[in-house]
Amino acid sequence: MDTIAKIREFLEKFIRDADVADDEDLFATGLVTSLFAMHLVLFLEKEFGVKVDNRDLDFDNFRTINAIVALIEKKQASA
Repeated sequence: MDTIAKIREFLEKFIRDADVADDEDLFATGLVTSLFAMHLVLFLEKEFGVKVDNRDLDFDNFRTINAIVALIEKKQASA
């Protein structure tokens, strides 16, 4: 399963309308809150074996599925 599919599967467990575009702003739509974003961070660290540092905790890194994938790829490339 690829990165986008894993993230979508995770989101579907918690978000009623998980059928969002990869570039849709999850915060602007109200689908994701800052509290849920922290839950998402824990999932990403465990699922993808990355460490999300304080400097990574920028809403822009979690705003869209594409942004989340870019963060994961960046973290994996620097590992």
